Amino acid sequence: MAQVFPFRAFRYNPSRVAFDRVLTQPYDKISPAMQERYYAANPHNLIVVEKGRSHSTDTPQNNVYTRAAAALSDWIGNGILRQDPVPAFYAYSQEYTLPGTDERRKRRGFIGAGQLEDYSARVVFRHEQTLSGPKADRLELLRHTQAHTGQLFMLYSDPQRRVDEILAEAESAPPDTELCDEYGVIHRLWIVSRPHRISEIQHAMADQKLVIADGHHRYETALAYRNECRARAGKIDPDAPFERVMMTFINTHSKGLTILPTHRVAAHIDEFSWSAVRRHLEPWFTTEEFPFSSDAKKAEARRKVLACLHCAGPKRAIGVYPAANSQKRAFYVLTLREGINLAQLLPNVSPLQRELDVVLLHEGILEPALGITPQAVTAEAHLTYEREAAAALDAVDSGRAQISFLLNPCGVEQVMKIATAGEVLPQKSTDFYPKLLSGITMYCVATSP
Repeated sequence: MAQVFPFRAFRYNPSRVAFDRVLTQPYDKISPAMQERYYAANPHNLIVVEKGRSHSTDTPQNNVYTRAAAALSDWIGNGILRQDPVPAFYAYSQEYTLPGTDERRKRRGFIGAGQLEDYSARVVFRHEQTLSGPKADRLELLRHTQAHTGQLFMLYSDPQRRVDEILAEAESAPPDTELCDEYGVIHRLWIVSRPHRISEIQHAMADQKLVIADGHHRYETALAYRNECRARAGKIDPDAPFERVMMTFINTHSKGLTILPTHRVAAHIDEFSWSAVRRHLEPWFTTEEFPFSSDAKKAEARRKVLACLHCAGPKRAIGVYPAANSQKRAFYVLTLREGINLAQLLPNVSPLQRELDVVLLHEGILEPALGITPQAVTAEAHLTYEREAAAALDAVDSGRAQISFLLNPCGVEQVMKIATAGEVLPQKSTDFYPKLLSGITMYCVATSP
């Protein structure tokens, strides 16, 4: 099944740079403001590689991709980046505060080189669709740099926690890398290079199926690059470095694994009427109302709605905040009526996906009651997405949206079941928190791993 290998990572040299000045969030989470901040932090910041600036004067000989490759080469030549002397796995922990709370959590995993597998081999599974634009960008970057600087976030399921025990042992020593990122997440890395520990990790992972949590575009980019290299070589060498890609492996049975909800905000809906939506949904959902008449009472009503969602348990509940009319300001909670035949409500959805609140929202509310089709969702014609409930509600208050929907997060076991069944979830269904830092280790496909 899953084949994982130690590798000689390139890592920033702490005697030359401070880790918190050069490592970045994943490329697809970097806003223009973050990009500028990273550029200002240090001339060796990974932003130059991970998401460099484009210029109007760029040419085929001098562009964002050629500059990324040149930067990596220069940093290696000048000792900013150093390659570890022996192949290793890397224990990686993240200590963080659960957003919106004071609860501290710790997530533990390890970094290794995973063998690339076509989805048809049923070893690696996706849970999201991908888009051609990001893949074309990442492929061009990989062609030039011949290096993976960002992490693929892979889930596996081991109730015995065999690898976790090895990682906990590694953590008894001082970390080889430690920093606090801009979100207050403490990242720590330890080198695991003893041969018997490497063998134990490989043995424990051999019977695993891997589900991509984050990094679908980068995984498919690595597959495309592998296929290009195979075609040039005219043969398949399973030990070639491009046959593998850098991955961070997280056990679903470990503590600290968090999926945050991604709330939906809808705008530009023709002839929008919340009362008409309620009438349409009446046969399927009960509606609990939380009215308010002042900002103070609004805050109290919002707390009640979020508590209602959090305590829904097996009930299917979705929070709703429509734009106010002249008569009433209120939050609402839609709860699926008991005994509802989901096959009738969601006829085009698989039994596994009928159990997801995000699917219930898209297929049972957005499309039939608001006319927001899957095609419109893909085209981003009506929906935007917010991690924070406050931001989703503020979009309505500011007039930027007509209605917002608050969701509970998907469960990790739901994600695993759906992915390993060969199905994909709707866009923006999962938000694994925190993100894995880019540049904490780097894997070069131009040399032996």
